[in-house]
Amino acid sequence: MIEILDEMIELQRKKLFEFGRTLVPHLTPDDILQPNDFPELENHPFFRYEEGVLEGLLSARMALLASSVSF
Repeated sequence: MIEILDEMIELQRKKLFEFGRTLVPHLTPDDILQPNDFPELENHPFFRYEEGVLEGLLSARMALLASSVSF
């Protein structure tokens, strides 16, 4: 299950980065972590939506990992 989420996360990161580069051609993968530095990204609804999808996938991964840890 984690492997599937990891693959989905990687694909979503790639999708977000590629779309971000259409708005900001000199964008780097690290820039995706701080989109508020770029008004073109900060104010673009599709970018923000796709960023939310990525955050949801990351949250699901964390929850799944946390549920498998025994104390």
